Amino acid sequence: MSARLAARFAALLLLVWVGAAQAHTKSETHSVWQITGSSVHAAWSLPIVEANRLAGPDGAPPSNERIANYLAAHVTVTSGGKACPAASPVRATAATAQFRRFEFAFRCPDPANIELHSSAFFELVPSHITFAQIETDQGEFIEQLFSRDEQTVAASAAQGGELQSASFLKYIELGIMHIFTGVDHMSFLLGLVLISRRLRDLVFVVTGFTLGHSATLALAVTGVIRPHAEFIDALVALTIALIGAENVAVASHRPRTVAASVGIAMALAALGHLLGFITLPATLLLGAGLFSASYLLMSGQLRDAARLRLLVTLVFGLIHGFGFASDLLEMKLPPSRLAELLVGFNCGVEIGQLTLVLVLLGLVAVLVRAKLALPRPIVVDVVSAALVGLGVFWFVSRSYG
Repeated sequence: MSARLAARFAALLLLVWVGAAQAHTKSETHSVWQITGSSVHAAWSLPIVEANRLAGPDGAPPSNERIANYLAAHVTVTSGGKACPAASPVRATAATAQFRRFEFAFRCPDPANIELHSSAFFELVPSHITFAQIETDQGEFIEQLFSRDEQTVAASAAQGGELQSASFLKYIELGIMHIFTGVDHMSFLLGLVLISRRLRDLVFVVTGFTLGHSATLALAVTGVIRPHAEFIDALVALTIALIGAENVAVASHRPRTVAASVGIAMALAALGHLLGFITLPATLLLGAGLFSASYLLMSGQLRDAARLRLLVTLVFGLIHGFGFASDLLEMKLPPSRLAELLVGFNCGVEIGQLTLVLVLLGLVAVLVRAKLALPRPIVVDVVSAALVGLGVFWFVSRSYG
């Protein structure tokens, strides 16, 4: 009964969340830096769509030499404020079909106070960001960002920064704030509340979501798996649209129509990749479309889909866990305290989720007592449609090349 009441307040809460939503960066490159004493080795991966920004006047794809010269002019290393000479020229190396990869190295006169600099692509796309994975010979590892406003990263950042001396409560606080400042994650939780007609259903979906994001958060932060952040951002948006679509399918009693619509939309997105408009791989889009259509079709045919949703929200949780990790890895993570950080951050995420659900239930109960609540079917239809629209908007904006 409590889960039903939550839906009646959902429309009001969604308006606040939609107002706070912001578009994600669409232009990204990735770099890996290995620092051994005074030597610095860099590997730069450019998606084809980013490399093509360096095309000549004729519009033809840029040559390896052209990209190498561009990177040599825009990527530097300094030590003690003095430029480090190149130890090897920028050279192209083997890469997957959707990327161009280049490697180069520097040798600094002094291993102290090494700083990494990149101004690449900022004059072409001001909102561009470059993910930088930095690893030292002491086994220290962090991820940082180069942006138009932050074009320098100190190698000393790999020593863990302020999180090295942070308390366990600080790690819990990080998890709590991640939920309350993550509009897309809160929107997904709203969809879970809407689809749960009974308290038992809500327990099933939250349990699956928790198991999923806990597993992938640990795998990503410890370096076992490192998915591309832009793929995860788009898939998080897809989960929001999908949870809204399931509400629509159940309420309208037309699961086949909704499932077919989602499948066709994902097939068109795969076609968009082949035409160069969508950066996500076609195989990923087709796989996501097949999974989504199958899930919607099955959930619409089952009288009690609670246990099925446990498995599906576990899959959704795997995706959101990588999203949590992407933001967490932007900080200066202390390698010696990763286990403590993971436990604390996960506890904070769970506290944030439970707080959000309990506040929703409490406010809805007040509205019901005051006879200000709308009928549940109206709320579910309106909010579900809004979630589908919001999820599709985020998915397209995060996938568009």
